[in-house]
Amino acid sequence: MNDARDEIKARISIEDLAGEYLELKRTGRNFKALSPWTNERTPSFIISPDKQIWHDFSSGKGGDIFGFIMEVEGMNFREALEFLARKAGVEIETFDSKRSKEIAEKKERLRKILQISANFYQHMLIRDKEALRYVFRNRKLSKEIVQEFKIGFAPNGQKTLTNFLLKKGFSINDIRDAGLLNRFGGDIFRNRMVIALQDSSGSLVGFTGRVIKDEPNAPKYLNTPQTLLYDKSSNIFGLSQAKNEIRKAGFVVVVEGNMDVISSHQAGVKNVVATAGTAMTVHHLKALGRFSNDVRLCFDSDQAGISATERAISLGQQAGVDLSIITLNQSAGKSKDPDELIQKDLELWNDSISKPQPAIEWIFDQYEKRINITTAIGKKEFSTMALKLVENLNDPVEKDFYIEQIAKRIGVSKAILLGKFDEKPKTTKPKRRIKIEKANDRFIDEYIYEDDLLALAIKEQKFTKMLRELQNNILHNKQRNKILEILKSEDIELLKSFDEYVKILLLKADERLGNIKGSATDEMKRLIQKVKTQNLQERKENLQEQLENAEIQGDENLKTKILLEIMQLNKELNSGKR
Repeated sequence: MNDARDEIKARISIEDLAGEYLELKRTGRNFKALSPWTNERTPSFIISPDKQIWHDFSSGKGGDIFGFIMEVEGMNFREALEFLARKAGVEIETFDSKRSKEIAEKKERLRKILQISANFYQHMLIRDKEALRYVFRNRKLSKEIVQEFKIGFAPNGQKTLTNFLLKKGFSINDIRDAGLLNRFGGDIFRNRMVIALQDSSGSLVGFTGRVIKDEPNAPKYLNTPQTLLYDKSSNIFGLSQAKNEIRKAGFVVVVEGNMDVISSHQAGVKNVVATAGTAMTVHHLKALGRFSNDVRLCFDSDQAGISATERAISLGQQAGVDLSIITLNQSAGKSKDPDELIQKDLELWNDSISKPQPAIEWIFDQYEKRINITTAIGKKEFSTMALKLVENLNDPVEKDFYIEQIAKRIGVSKAILLGKFDEKPKTTKPKRRIKIEKANDRFIDEYIYEDDLLALAIKEQKFTKMLRELQNNILHNKQRNKILEILKSEDIELLKSFDEYVKILLLKADERLGNIKGSATDEMKRLIQKVKTQNLQERKENLQEQLENAEIQGDENLKTKILLEIMQLNKELNSGKR
């Protein structure tokens, strides 16, 4: 084997791996389970031990062992590869290129440095009375939570940790690359409570340090800088501890501070994470979206909180998650953050997170508090800001709902607001139909007949010559079209590069093709004709859209040309029906 992935696949079967997460039941040659992503009663999660793949029919997700771990653990491919390599006892470095091997070795050294540093900080906590008082008395943390979040103490010496690590045999460059040195070459964390930063699998990637007493000109929190292991734009504090609870609860709460996360987890509300002192990014939201699309933000209602929410709404559209805002219940007196509220009354925190407000409505409320919407200027300002927020919403029903809300708030007609949209410069460029592929929905049921066509040709290769009737790029995604090209060329060996896709395609088509009426040849002819007809129909719809644009532009020559093309397509469609 010349690839680490092949070696890992040879050692870990998909049924054994999935069996660690799901209750599997054998049905013939396959296994079935309830989908981990939907609340279903009839199992739709299928595993094929023969093909070593899985497919979840309720969500459209599928793949091999790597795809499974990426979905259930919220990892990217590299993280999943390393996770499964450790599980299988495979050394990835053996298979990597020289450069990749050097990077892997470097990462491993940095992980060791961070692990030894975490142990060092925890040992220092036990030895320092002032730090112990701060952690256990002031912050009211339990021993269990201190262990779970790897909380320790960085002493005040300039190079206490650095000298300790040098004695352990690590170089000053590696200590710096682990993010543990300041610009003067001393310890970056001094006289601070230190909390470990972990990736989604629980591996250490850095630290965050909080002062245990106020110091002039010292930041309250200090994070590890960007390193080979720590990427602040994607790291989510508490995710490794929260991911299973997020799935169970069906939603995730995002707070601003690490201590808010720790307090909530200690109180038993564990589906809570933070972005660790950095602005929300689309990477954060996509990572959270792997566990739940219901993302609830607990941000301050000051201008910074409003700005952060405005940015998050735009990012939420890109990430495909539903955003709402949690407002802290203040019935027990004003609480500045979740940590303070939890110390007062846990039930008020539970009440707060159970009553989120859609993010856009929350922002409308904040605008209304700051703008006098009884005046003409106020109505103009409010509508401009609010419309800017909703104009890029993808769903037309949602967009229409919020436009109506804006109209009601400022007391104008909906038609007037829609007119503000029309004030923007228009283009007379004819519209073009664009086929959009969803990242997690490669096998869309609307075009399931295309999968059947390809599956039948793969199973019965005598049909490949019949596929030459079809033009290239006639199907509805890149993979399907590439497989069609390969089958038409009859160079079947090339299908190996689409191994996973082909396996899922065959798995999905098995049952349908097993129930066809008539001969396989007749079925192939029917499927080819259906592909042709669908293609002609789509071309016709596209031309009709162009015709509408030509009429708007008053271009008679273009209209005549398009009409002739539509007539020709109608002839072809009618001949195909006979």
